[in-house]
Amino acid sequence: MCGRYTLTAEAELIQLAFNLDGVDGWLEPRYNIAPAQQVPVISNRDPGKLSLMKWGLVPYWATDPKIGNRMINARSETAAEKPSFRSPFKRRRCLIPADGYYEWIKEGKQKKPMYIQHAEHEVFAFAGLWERWKQPDGDWLDTCAVLTTEANERIKPIHQRMAVILEPADYALWLSPRELEQGEWLPLLSGPRPDQLKFHEVSTQVNSPANDNPVLTMPVDAQQQMLL
Repeated sequence: MCGRYTLTAEAELIQLAFNLDGVDGWLEPRYNIAPAQQVPVISNRDPGKLSLMKWGLVPYWATDPKIGNRMINARSETAAEKPSFRSPFKRRRCLIPADGYYEWIKEGKQKKPMYIQHAEHEVFAFAGLWERWKQPDGDWLDTCAVLTTEANERIKPIHQRMAVILEPADYALWLSPRELEQGEWLPLLSGPRPDQLKFHEVSTQVNSPANDNPVLTMPVDAQQQMLL
């Protein structure tokens, strides 16, 4: 799964990585992005720009937006059929830019946070889905979810699931406004390969969403050296 991630790259790098028309000045480095927060998204509604959406997908038919708290991730194996994700999977797909994400490994009664990055790309994109929900006041709430898949052999010792990271060559297809055939989307959702990921242990400071600073992504050994 994916429950926390980072986007710390400079605006110019993000613009180049996703061929955007421009990146607005509101984009700031974030080291501990958490569910229910507003996150930068590139949707197939407007693939040339970043938009802000709430992390936690609220289906269009929902009666309470709190349902989004349970829908930060969508299983790629079943998203095309699940009522909550079926419609977005057909027509409302998105890229969720990131440069790393956190996962927790169980060791006895403890959970150690690990910071996972792409070994080849400084900035990458989660495969995402987005949806619009009409609020009681008539305004629209845009929300999103990160697709996950079975962990590869490198990530499996940490967690049984991992975030789906798309290849840059597949961005345009994933952002297509049309419904994709299974033969088109299925290969996109199997990666990344084991050799494309790297990770290291980080401080448990990341456990609190209130902490958001560069120290969170540093290897725990390096943090300990700083205190000596």
